Amino acid sequence: MSCIRNKALLIQVRECFFNLPKFSYVFMEKYTYPIVYCITTYIMDNIKINITLGGNLVNKRFVSIILLLIIGLGFTTISFAEGNLNIEAKTAILIDYHTGEILFEKNSHDKVHPASISKIMTLLLGIEALESKRINLSDEVRVSAHAASMGGSQLWLEEGETQSVEDLFKAICLRSANDASVALAEHIAGSEESFVKAMNDRARELGMKDTNFVNATGLPHEDHYVSAYDVGLMSIELLKYDKIHDWLTIYMDEMVVGKKKDKVQSLVNTNRLVKDYEGATGIKTGSTNEAGFCLSASAKRGNLQLIAVVMGSETSKTRFEESMKLLDYGFANYDSITIGKQGDALGKVTVYKGDVEEVEVVLERDSHILLPKGQDKNIEKEIILPQYIESPIEQGEEIGYLSIKIDGKEMDKVRLVSKIEIGKANLKGVFKKTLRSFLLN
Repeated sequence: MSCIRNKALLIQVRECFFNLPKFSYVFMEKYTYPIVYCITTYIMDNIKINITLGGNLVNKRFVSIILLLIIGLGFTTISFAEGNLNIEAKTAILIDYHTGEILFEKNSHDKVHPASISKIMTLLLGIEALESKRINLSDEVRVSAHAASMGGSQLWLEEGETQSVEDLFKAICLRSANDASVALAEHIAGSEESFVKAMNDRARELGMKDTNFVNATGLPHEDHYVSAYDVGLMSIELLKYDKIHDWLTIYMDEMVVGKKKDKVQSLVNTNRLVKDYEGATGIKTGSTNEAGFCLSASAKRGNLQLIAVVMGSETSKTRFEESMKLLDYGFANYDSITIGKQGDALGKVTVYKGDVEEVEVVLERDSHILLPKGQDKNIEKEIILPQYIESPIEQGEEIGYLSIKIDGKEMDKVRLVSKIEIGKANLKGVFKKTLRSFLLN
């Protein structure tokens, strides 16, 4: 009978507490558990009352412990992560591109074989080399014997033939060509080994703690692994470059290959979401026997841009279906609010002893806030600036900051920087300012 009484009490307690507002897991860990523990102890040791259920006396210690557990279970994480989706994959994650908020995760830090998902890092290093002018799209790259020997997905490039950097990018994005990946890697770093070191160095810079690269292609190796979370990190970084979108969103193209340029290879994007899913912007597929079927998929609708990573699905069809399920969930439940764009002017500050009298301050980066749909929030923006600054000032030097709060809690903090470089005023300039001030007064 005691088990039945306790079960009935548990049901009533759940109905009461599961209607409480949800708070962050961080708050729960730091404050709620200690508070509830103290209350529980006080109830057990000091309150002398009888609690009955259906006429039967209920043990107060049982009530207190149940309250502690139920209150703890009633909270959700600050990452917005949702556990109700059933995703058929070994690991998966759904991330908001702008804020990095996690909307769903499943074993997201497990180390798994990535297959050609690895090429996201290959593309990232490639586009960064392009942006820094270390390489150019028109560069002609000679295909080495090593690059031509790659197995798996490839273009059947011949040793000694040449291909432009632009065509190599295109072949990696669409065909997932291993030979093109190694050819580009060798062109950037001199050898695949040197390029792999750069891949791992960049991974550490991005905070990819569950990743190790052994090659530039993703061909199977026991020491070559990533996590879904880490794939999300490098995917976000890759999408920051506008040029990469030109190739990621192409569905079909062709490429002339061979020493004599006498063969035409069809390029069909392995990521079919670019034609089948509204707003799809990329990114990369991968599959081997060891890795299963993998996909890092991105899509944008309005201000909201999402990245869904699915690793280790059993079939190609499943990886696409599960990725779309994640993206659908995100677009159905969340909104992204743009607070400001990089370079937006938010005020002016007086300059003391400068060659100009005041300087305009601008946002150092974009600012976005992720909100669940249908939840009204009080968004506050506070601009913090000094009354004046003293020259000299470098362009891009921090002068103040913008604080964005929701219901009193700071959600983002963006530096406000000088729009221009400011030098010290010369004697003639100081005299003019002094004279002008004297005449005006």
